[in-house]
Amino acid sequence: MNIDRNPTREVRIGTAKIGAGHPIALQSMTATQTKNIDATVGQINDLADAGADVVRVAVDSNQDAAALPEIRRQTKANLAIDLQENYRLAEAVAPHVDKIRYNPGHLYHHERQKSWQEKVAYLAQVAADHDCAMRVGVNCGSVDPDKKTKYAGDDTIRPMLDSAWEHCAALDELGFTRYCVSLKDSNPQKVIDVNRRFSAQRPEVPLHLGVTEAGMPPDGVIKTRIAFEQLISRGIGDTIRVSLTVSNPRKPEEIVAGRKILADIAMGRVRSVVDYGLDTLNIISCPSCSRVENEAFIELAEQVKEMTRYAAEHAITIAVMGCRVNGPGETDDADLGLWCGPQYVNLKRGSEAMGQYPYDEILSRLKSELDALIREHRDRD
Repeated sequence: MNIDRNPTREVRIGTAKIGAGHPIALQSMTATQTKNIDATVGQINDLADAGADVVRVAVDSNQDAAALPEIRRQTKANLAIDLQENYRLAEAVAPHVDKIRYNPGHLYHHERQKSWQEKVAYLAQVAADHDCAMRVGVNCGSVDPDKKTKYAGDDTIRPMLDSAWEHCAALDELGFTRYCVSLKDSNPQKVIDVNRRFSAQRPEVPLHLGVTEAGMPPDGVIKTRIAFEQLISRGIGDTIRVSLTVSNPRKPEEIVAGRKILADIAMGRVRSVVDYGLDTLNIISCPSCSRVENEAFIELAEQVKEMTRYAAEHAITIAVMGCRVNGPGETDDADLGLWCGPQYVNLKRGSEAMGQYPYDEILSRLKSELDALIREHRDRD
């Protein structure tokens, strides 16, 4: 299958190159605690051995940042760093990585007296000084708050686009063009829509594609495949990540799944028409990563999937999130949401908080809310 790729510019990430017609690069993210150097290096190398062109590592504390020099010493993989909420850690980690990823919505958490433009200028200078590429990572659940207030609550696409376009313009004005952009949602159709609209206005900017909180295999692979088929077949996308909820030893499955999807698209083995308007139960869950504060999250996601099988024919969305960073916002659009802390699981119904429950009590509480929703749906019908 001959695909005319968007004429994006080249962006180098260590030894990898994306855009400008280069083969689509595969990425994944570690799920270990970054300060655990041995475990993190082991997972980085496992992912690289599976074929990852770039491996992303989260840095959420000074302890994480302090681990980076030794992690870098022990691996030759191309490393991207996820700055989470503390953009100031960029200076400490940039000498040891190949790409810096920041989320525009997270620039508001620290040094609130400073404008986001000042913070972006700082990040661009750090990246330039240390030969790093950058990614502007826009997520549906953590969009720039100023952008969200301009649109209706159910319009999640335009705030993401406004934020991405604005940050691209800011970086361009600074003379820093060694960046790519990602626009992610847990709904494949929204991922298709937002990336098509972005690329129509900025076709030269390389795009990192992914469906965030895609969930567990095989559902998570199917959701991701839908988005990738529709975008890559139209020439959109320069690097990809398949985000799956799997245990640490299974993280390389993300790379295997991504390579299979790319191979199928190249051979023309794609759906000609995809309608993702689900009228059945939809469980979304975030990928396992180093932000997860309790490894019981993975088991909980699997238990939720098993427990809710009886509700398979009901058009209800349940979100299971593993941390405090994206969990609160990215469960808002689900009918029922769980976001997991170290000791307790926070239960939400839409954007309404329903309380905190121990891990061994949350399933029964979730079932009660699910049964109530099913009754409400039946009464409306």
